[in-house]
Amino acid sequence: MSKRDPYEVLGVARSASAEDIKKAYRKLAIKFHPDKNPGDHAAEEKFKEGAGAYEILSDPDKRAKFDRFGHNAPGGFGGGGFQGGGMNMEDIFSQFGDIFGGGFGGGGFGGFGQQRGGRTVKGSNLRVRLKMSLEDVANGAEKKIKVTKLVRAKGSEYGTCSTCGGNGQVRRVQNTFLGQMQTVTTCPACGGIGRSVTKRAPGSDEHGLIREEVVVPIQIPAGVEEGMQLNISGMGNEAPAGGIPGDLLVVIEEEMHPSLRRDGRNLHHEVFISMVDAALGASVEVPIVSGKAKVKVEAGTQSNHVLRLKGKGLPSVNHHGHGDLFVHVAVWTPTNLSKEEKAVLEELRDSASFQPKPTAKDKGFFERVKEMFGN
Repeated sequence: MSKRDPYEVLGVARSASAEDIKKAYRKLAIKFHPDKNPGDHAAEEKFKEGAGAYEILSDPDKRAKFDRFGHNAPGGFGGGGFQGGGMNMEDIFSQFGDIFGGGFGGGGFGGFGQQRGGRTVKGSNLRVRLKMSLEDVANGAEKKIKVTKLVRAKGSEYGTCSTCGGNGQVRRVQNTFLGQMQTVTTCPACGGIGRSVTKRAPGSDEHGLIREEVVVPIQIPAGVEEGMQLNISGMGNEAPAGGIPGDLLVVIEEEMHPSLRRDGRNLHHEVFISMVDAALGASVEVPIVSGKAKVKVEAGTQSNHVLRLKGKGLPSVNHHGHGDLFVHVAVWTPTNLSKEEKAVLEELRDSASFQPKPTAKDKGFFERVKEMFGN
């Protein structure tokens, strides 16, 4: 196999800084990591090729030698050499473990970053939906929900995996025309844990787990929104053989309020008043999140007028204050007038006080549309 330019392998320019080279190698290593590509030999080779390229370009002396002589540098490059050479997976992780940081091993993909004792596995996450009333959203709430999840069955016993001897990895040596090549892969018997079930409890699966319904208490903060997801750490499915539990993901669903509509932290309510109340003024009762409130409608109030009740909206989930309640006033026109009522209104039809005299503050339809679109 012909050797490729290490700059080309990592996708960096020849003038790339040490930090750029480090970032490029980490990106490549994450993409082709064996735990992300189980059984993919092509990905494994690219992973090794990237390690070989980084071994040259991360060392100032080796990089200078390559820049001058290329792959035919006198004396070679030492170590595994470019293209991975005789490097196996364990060599790569021991040499470049600082590059991977917390992205491999117990946290991320699990596997080779966990030394020789097998990797730490995490149980799968569970996702549930939780309906919340507007009052619960406003005040926060403690809920208890039932979830069916995997737990370690009582009576299941675990021991060292006989296939990998507790290592979590199996090593294979192949003879190639380039010489012997050693590869290290995740143990297929235990999945890299290093332990396996020696005795299964009745009704449990191959990992010694069984499904069980449990009640989980959840504290919901005030101000949550539709679609927001809360992460309850460690309350998901359990893992076998000393692994750590997954998480419980709680997705919020808001129940529709009969009278109030939400817009972020603000609430909206529409109230209908009579022509008389609009003309003379009145006090009307409107709903708030918890209870009711009275608002004053001034004499001469026009339809579509908006009253603002400051601080009567919803709290911010980040504790940045409360929103407001906007009361939209609609003047209701009667449709079933009696003969006497019609006669009274007929007398008033031509009165000067009953003729429309809109002012600048009485926005019409087109003004409201212009305001809405910011023109």
